[in-house]
Amino acid sequence: MIATSRSKPQNFMQTTFKLSHYTGPLIIACLVLIAGYFEPLSSAWLAYDRYAIEGWETWRLFTGNLVHTNFNHLILNLAGLILLTLLHYPHYRTLRFLKVFTWCAIATSLGIYFFSPSLIGYAGLSGALHGVFVWGACMDIRNRIHSGWLLLFGVIGKITYEQNFGSTQEIADLINATVAIDAHLYGGIAGFILFLLMPGLGSFKQKEKGAR
Repeated sequence: MIATSRSKPQNFMQTTFKLSHYTGPLIIACLVLIAGYFEPLSSAWLAYDRYAIEGWETWRLFTGNLVHTNFNHLILNLAGLILLTLLHYPHYRTLRFLKVFTWCAIATSLGIYFFSPSLIGYAGLSGALHGVFVWGACMDIRNRIHSGWLLLFGVIGKITYEQNFGSTQEIADLINATVAIDAHLYGGIAGFILFLLMPGLGSFKQKEKGAR
């Protein structure tokens, strides 16, 4: 009988600091700040606009997520991006984060275009951030971090509440626009689908290697 030593699995929450954990969110934050600096020109050329998209200005499907209605809107969404990064940074690698964010952003806009035809204009990170949040919560669950379930059920509850009762008037007044609650729904769905379509990530990949 041969005795074999087995190394103790690394605790997910003890992940070593790496710049790549933060580079992706930093790139998005810089793009948002640059777009904000050049307002109102940025919104004129970049915001989601159904009629402009129908005129083949398809870049707006992505860039509409980077512009904001006013400074308050921009700060709120940047705060949300920072919070998500603090919650889920061990899951982030530069390219991985940018892929997840980009697909969540585009899927949010496509959801609005096909399923919310009455929504003519849209701007802001919130739809894409809901997708990144759902993706991160699912990655927590995959890595056996039980708080991931709490986060996932929390965001599902928030989206469900919004779909039934709408958003608060205080937020609408703060950002000087109606809150696009459908964007949160489409973003959240996109984040979950991306999680299912991105195999070999997190602890699953590590376990597979360990079994060989």
